[in-house]
Amino acid sequence: MSLEPCASVHGLPKSNQRQEDGISHATTLDPARFDRRAIPDDATERKWKAGDGHEVRLIEWPEPPAEMAGRGSILFMAGRADAYEKYLETFEHWRLKGWRVMAADWRGQGGSGRLGLDDSTGHIDDFQLWLNDLAELWSHFAQGRDGPLVLAAHSMGGHLVVRAAIEKILMPRPDALVLSAPMLDVFPEILPLPLKRLVSTAMAGLGDARRPAWRISEKPGSKLASRQRLLTHDDARYEDEKWWRKQRPELRLGPGSWGWVKAAALSSSEIFRKGRLEEMDIPTFIVATDADRLVSPSAVRSALARLPDADALIFGEEARHEILREEDVVREQALGAIDGFLDSQFSD
Repeated sequence: MSLEPCASVHGLPKSNQRQEDGISHATTLDPARFDRRAIPDDATERKWKAGDGHEVRLIEWPEPPAEMAGRGSILFMAGRADAYEKYLETFEHWRLKGWRVMAADWRGQGGSGRLGLDDSTGHIDDFQLWLNDLAELWSHFAQGRDGPLVLAAHSMGGHLVVRAAIEKILMPRPDALVLSAPMLDVFPEILPLPLKRLVSTAMAGLGDARRPAWRISEKPGSKLASRQRLLTHDDARYEDEKWWRKQRPELRLGPGSWGWVKAAALSSSEIFRKGRLEEMDIPTFIVATDADRLVSPSAVRSALARLPDADALIFGEEARHEILREEDVVREQALGAIDGFLDSQFSD
């Protein structure tokens, strides 16, 4: 495993649903002109039912160009409070590299319903519920596909992918993992995981665990006006998310619940339990940033030191948490590194 810090640089299928107001449905475009506020006509949005009947929203991105040799397939899972609309241009990048792409919203967020007291609080009692969904969805995704199968994820999605890989519940075994700013632990970094477990368990038990753990934005103590400073330097990409939430109000989600905070601390403890990361034998590539103020950079580096088959690209102050939605100079470097990793794994 090598760790090379980056040098600092400055709803439903379209065939049977009406076009949503304000959302264009154009054919896929050259990446230089790609419309981040449009679902391509040849993409399919649909619902997949988990084993208990809960409906999870997913999107099947258009097929790669006919003249391009197929590479394989990528399933992408987003982070906490995310929806797949935020990553459309990344799906298009992979499509133009020859990959078939599918993405889904986690149960309880995006277009996959809610689990809490209201529509604005992200709640879960136990991350095991998401792990069960991921295992089922991965098996569904893998059916009938040729070529390498890659599981990619951002932030909380990366946490859940690592847990699933450690638990060896993904069948068939993914051929590679790609993780963007994985949420292996959260702030404050100075607080050890045992103390985080203790505090969050106590707070969840003091009242309804579904109540919000903080008031607004992405983390306790932050203000809505400063939210972008946690996520990306790119003003236009940040505005894209606000636009999608206005067009599709069901995508709006705010703070996590105390149940979520407790579940996250317990799950992080499972990841860092002695010997667990060392058992994760799937080739893994991580893009992260030491300037992250949402997830713990030190936890990412600790995991990298223990993973037996992992490589990484670590940014500095030029990148915030949403690396795949950063300014072009950072985003293109991150995608280029991911492409290089996949090429090295699956070269002819």
